[in-house]
Amino acid sequence: QVQLVESGGGLVQAGGSLRLSCAGSGRTFSTSGVGWFRQAPGKEREFVAGITWNGARTYIGDSVKGRFTISRDNGKNTVNLQMNSLKPEDTAVYYCAATLPFGRPGPGVTDFGSWGQGTQVTVSS
Repeated sequence: QVQLVESGGGLVQAGGSLRLSCAGSGRTFSTSGVGWFRQAPGKEREFVAGITWNGARTYIGDSVKGRFTISRDNGKNTVNLQMNSLKPEDTAVYYCAATLPFGRPGPGVTDFGSWGQGTQVTVSS
């Protein structure tokens, strides 16, 4: 089992940037795909980005393409989500999630077996 802890959320003005981090622990984290999802009040959980276990492939959701990037450092057991040109509609709780070993990192919620507690991102207009 993988444990995940998100950090880096906060309040930012529209047009600004934030960097979220997902710290993973557990012996399989370095071989797990990792994804970021977000959920705004009253809305379904939305896929934001995913990265394969070795960082060779990344997947970016359509609503954030060109603004968000995902990266990982297996030496530090972290996966980062760089969010630029933020918009008020990016406001949500952001979750990171891990697949089983060598799993495809999204875009489906069911592709992931472990989830963090989430971090709030609020973008003011």
